[in-house]
Amino acid sequence: MPVATASDLQLFQHTIREGIPDVLPPAHPLDSSVSHAPKRKDILSAEEKKLALRNALRYFPKKHHATLAPEFAAELKEHGRIYMYRLRPEHAMHARPIGEYPAKCKQAAAIMLMIQNNLDPAVAQHPHELITYGGNGAVFQNWAQYRLTMRYLSEMTEAQTLVMYSGHPLGLFPSHKEAPRVVVTNGMVIPNYSKPDDWERMNALGVSQYGQMTAGSYMYIGPQGIVHGTTITVLNACRMLKEPGASGKLFVTSGLGGMSGAQPKAGNIAGVVTICAEVNATAAHKRQSQGWVDEVISDVDTCIDAAQAWQKKGEAHSIAFLGNIVDLWERLAARNIKVDLGSDQTSLHNPWSGGYYPVGLSYEESNALIVKDPNAFKERVQETLRRHVTAVNTLAARGMYFFDYGNAFLLESKRAGAEIGGSNGEEFRYPSYVEDIMGPLCFDHGFGPFRWVCTSGDPKDLATSDRIAGDVLEAMLHEAPEAIRQQIADNLHWIRSAQQNKLVVGSQARILYADSEGRVRIAEAFNNAIKDGSITAPIVILGRDHHDVSGTDSPYRETSNIRDGSRFTADMAVQNFVGDAFRGATWISLHNGGGVGWGEVINGGFGMVLDGSADSDRRLKAMLHWDVNNGIARRAWARNPNAVWSIEQEMKRTPLLTVTLPHQADDTTIDSALA
Repeated sequence: MPVATASDLQLFQHTIREGIPDVLPPAHPLDSSVSHAPKRKDILSAEEKKLALRNALRYFPKKHHATLAPEFAAELKEHGRIYMYRLRPEHAMHARPIGEYPAKCKQAAAIMLMIQNNLDPAVAQHPHELITYGGNGAVFQNWAQYRLTMRYLSEMTEAQTLVMYSGHPLGLFPSHKEAPRVVVTNGMVIPNYSKPDDWERMNALGVSQYGQMTAGSYMYIGPQGIVHGTTITVLNACRMLKEPGASGKLFVTSGLGGMSGAQPKAGNIAGVVTICAEVNATAAHKRQSQGWVDEVISDVDTCIDAAQAWQKKGEAHSIAFLGNIVDLWERLAARNIKVDLGSDQTSLHNPWSGGYYPVGLSYEESNALIVKDPNAFKERVQETLRRHVTAVNTLAARGMYFFDYGNAFLLESKRAGAEIGGSNGEEFRYPSYVEDIMGPLCFDHGFGPFRWVCTSGDPKDLATSDRIAGDVLEAMLHEAPEAIRQQIADNLHWIRSAQQNKLVVGSQARILYADSEGRVRIAEAFNNAIKDGSITAPIVILGRDHHDVSGTDSPYRETSNIRDGSRFTADMAVQNFVGDAFRGATWISLHNGGGVGWGEVINGGFGMVLDGSADSDRRLKAMLHWDVNNGIARRAWARNPNAVWSIEQEMKRTPLLTVTLPHQADDTTIDSALA
């Protein structure tokens, strides 16, 4: 973590306390050294553009309107959004040690730390547009919102709650110590106004935003989170092959931008050879410089030859193919190359605004076409998806195991008219990885992302937390029933190897998967270590990630293995959000949209500060138990056998827990009744 000089710290604390300055800072040109969001479509009418300006100017006293109005109008014209670049602060943007934040309570300081981590240029995809990952996953809509939010957090006491409406800080409201310090909602629009163009219009007006899953909730820990999920997925996918095992296997996928940038790192950890296509040269070389991909190759045949050489060695290796994924798939098919595992992790939840790029056009040409002729861009994308699927089908027919990694690839391919339909009444030809792997093996047993951040910023504290978590899992492994032994073993191996795999980007953070019992035991051990000084500062534990057990109702990803007809309902996510609030969460969030797209998912999540106190011990036990078992109970009611088994075990451990269990009807009875 960078060490702040006295002058930097003074500037930082002054800026935080100041909020929106009375004297406007000087305007500065766009910084070409960082990645910027593509220009958004020109979707507002003339009257709506006036409304967008009025909405932006309401953050400022009238004396500034003559200066800011033409500036904001130019931003709207040039970028499709009003980001208020002039208000971007001069201080360094990164997660500082918690003691550097000017705050009246540790909980508020921890939230400030997480906000800054989400906007750290080393972490964020488009930091100056306040976008953390996924092309549109925003922390705030503009820099005035950042400044005002940080000021409120610096003033907050334990008797107040900050209310956040899609990036806008509505204000500090009286509450009480047991209440969450911050309540976040993003994109919670009326259902009939939840189409992609509705988001474009409302975001351009400055009244709503797409918070992804962990961007607008201040919970992102860098690509490490998805490295873990992808590692677990690839390991289990390799176990499903006709010849099980990872050594010498070829994994082909695409996407190196935000969360997708974790794929080659995960492939290396799992032990396969990975080719990951990426059209954006900046993104590909960024991942190479971070050590997340071993090499970048722009010639498709050279790339394939290199991968085969590493396969023959039986060594894990990752290659970024700098080009379009369709060119890679079609060449693999033409050369009759054996691909063992195939997937895709482009941002197809955002297909018309730079989440997926058409074959035959460069990255720059594609971005220009988005603005010049969005309908033509859409047609090119859908044509590309049809070719993409045709090549995948060819290789799958030769034995490749292909799975959708929850990025809406199957859904958007079907909408494009690709040959992706399933047989025997199945919706898609290929499974979501949740249907085959993560659902039955992880979620139905309560295994999902348990993430934490050491607020001291000290790598020694992270190492201590790794050791503590590993010791808890090791003890649990000796006691574990066969049904969950493999998951505990995989996560024990992960955490024992975490330091050598150099997973940290930004804050001193870590992830592993654990069930309800594991999460409570690890969090309790952390709290005790903070109490006795083994860990020097509070730890923030974070719930929701892209693989959540209870907080995410996502019919084409996290809940795709819910087959009782309820996968399009969102009771679970909303109940999770509310239940976490009154069981002790420090902050909670509820979002429309996530990795599969606006209007396609509802997410609920939490953050919790552990400070070594008895109060933290009480809160963690109450909240973590609910946060996991809410989802297991819902999955059990859907008749998922592993979830039924898991909730039955939990009821034996927890006398106050009584869950409604399903009775099974046999097919003969059903068929006879309907004959």
